[in-house]
Amino acid sequence: MIVGHPPVRVALRISPHARRLSLRISRIDGHVTLTCPGSVPRSEAVAFAESREAWLRRHLARVGEAEHPRLGGTVPFEGRDLPLVAGAVRAATLRDGALMLPDEPERVSPRVEAFLRAEARNRLVAACDRHSAALGRPFRRITLRDVRSRWGSCSSRGDLMFSWRLVMAPPDVLDYVAAHEVAHLERMDHSPAFWAVVARLCPDHREQRRWLRDRGGQLHRMKFST
Repeated sequence: MIVGHPPVRVALRISPHARRLSLRISRIDGHVTLTCPGSVPRSEAVAFAESREAWLRRHLARVGEAEHPRLGGTVPFEGRDLPLVAGAVRAATLRDGALMLPDEPERVSPRVEAFLRAEARNRLVAACDRHSAALGRPFRRITLRDVRSRWGSCSSRGDLMFSWRLVMAPPDVLDYVAAHEVAHLERMDHSPAFWAVVARLCPDHREQRRWLRDRGGQLHRMKFST
């Protein structure tokens, strides 16, 4: 759905549980979602969004624009800005505090994303192996995704899922999330007993949780082609 000119893109979400029309703007990237009860006609939903155009534009103006990886720019990596530099390499290569990439601007985004995913997997597997051994609770497998709703999860079968964007955060933050999900192998809740397990694995977990609460949203500002 497109509202006004210049256009504002609005994603329409039909929800049988919604009781009224509502608009939501992501503070991370300005993504606009219009939630619509199943009984409301699409024409009424469009009219509702159009009637809120001024409100939408006012709030979108406060949201920072999304960033895209580019040669000469930077990408967040382990809590710092990693320069992206063209060089005589065939694949993304860490060298002298920078990420060297082939001089092919149209391929920068997928190459940077593939690099971050691979580095995230290496670090998360190592962290989960360490915490799992300390706890004496094995996990089944690790899956990486690009999700907004959570940084990690643990299933009742012992499958762990993490956002690969954690590799953009300081290493201690990634380690905390790994510890948090491994702790669920012993306690599938967020009771005081669970947090005691987390504290054993990651004594400074409160500081890392605070970082995610205050700055975690920034990790989603970087957009990739896939």
